[in-house]
Amino acid sequence: MNAPSAPGAAAASRLERIRSQLAQAFPGAAIELIDDSHRHAGHAGARDGRGHFRLHIVCGAFAGLRPLQRHQLVYRALDELMRTDIHALSITALIAEEASPEAGDTGR
Repeated sequence: MNAPSAPGAAAASRLERIRSQLAQAFPGAAIELIDDSHRHAGHAGARDGRGHFRLHIVCGAFAGLRPLQRHQLVYRALDELMRTDIHALSITALIAEEASPEAGDTGR
């Protein structure tokens, strides 16, 4: 008989699923994913159990793309998770040159 998992374990599992999906879609990308769900407890969008996340991703696949196109690639990569696990996702999607200190990356 399996012991019930703690809420923290479920959140960690969700984070790992999201991170894994992104890593598969964007090999070699630098991915920083933060679960902000605790900050939205009681919020109407949080009642269905889906989470609130912040994503900072640096990847060469975004070269030559406008911010909206970069976001669309991320949404496409997360596909089903956007319907089942993610209520809100704040995205900062950059290429390496934009993320360097010289470029003044303020996306965090």
